[in-house]
Amino acid sequence: MSAMKTEEDANGTSTANGGGVCAEGGVTVLSPTDLSEMLAAGTKEVHEKAENTAFVKDFLKGRIHKELFKLGHVALFFTYSAMEEEIERNKEHPQFAPLYFPHELHRRDALARDLEFFYGEDWQSQIRISPAAQRYADRIRRVGRDQPALLVAHAYTRYMGDLSGGQVLRKVAQRAMKLPPTGEGLNFYQFDGIHSAKAFKQLYRSRMNELELDTHTKRRVVEEANLAFQFNMEIFGELEEVGKTLQDDVLDAAPAHDEMPGDVSQCPYHAAKTAASSGSSYVCQVAMTVLKNPSGQVLMAAWIAALAGLAAWYFM
Repeated sequence: MSAMKTEEDANGTSTANGGGVCAEGGVTVLSPTDLSEMLAAGTKEVHEKAENTAFVKDFLKGRIHKELFKLGHVALFFTYSAMEEEIERNKEHPQFAPLYFPHELHRRDALARDLEFFYGEDWQSQIRISPAAQRYADRIRRVGRDQPALLVAHAYTRYMGDLSGGQVLRKVAQRAMKLPPTGEGLNFYQFDGIHSAKAFKQLYRSRMNELELDTHTKRRVVEEANLAFQFNMEIFGELEEVGKTLQDDVLDAAPAHDEMPGDVSQCPYHAAKTAASSGSSYVCQVAMTVLKNPSGQVLMAAWIAALAGLAAWYFM
């Protein structure tokens, strides 16, 4: 993509925001001047730093301390409260309006339900905003008030990340903390208004590319997205420090590091393949252990026969 000749290369002027998409042999190709492409490339380094924090690595391994999970939700509640208040304030602003999807994306109410599950009906009196979350929220409010175009960076960083890895993280957390399979405590990860995360993300990126932003403003959006990642890492670091003061009763529902295939530092935004493969690897290890035992071999044979019978019935 980066090697594609753009109108800016040819004419010395940047393309219009919707014009960064061109057709080559009937195939639509994104221009490197599109905001979505600039954000992906411009945040790659800080993205990798965020996904390699100890907190994220432990989460992906299923090593979750319930108290830290709750505090993480508290930080998210204050972050999304600030962001969604500013989104409402700017929902008709031309530099943000195309990204206004309250029904599909907004997370504050879902987080409130989760916090009520964890803390009880009086949850609001029990939670306090942490210093790192306060700095994050303050920045979002300042941007929403003074530079609405930069609000795009915060919405992109949070919502697209939640959509990319949310369902995997939901399963990891549910299993690790033995939460109800009906979803209590995990509403944050459930996007009921979105039927296809992949299709919605494509729509969202397309809307970003259509925003009427000049090249300078786009670069500022990328800088703001990097700052958003930094704020998230500060919250991770804060949680890690709190974790050092807690008793070692971490809940562990995943195989140990050496048992997990692939790179366990995978970002939570793109962790689906890693988490899914770790689960299948664990099942295979259990099966091999069972097969080493003669009685286990008999049970396995019976189990396979039953499955074969069920499959034959299903496909009749």
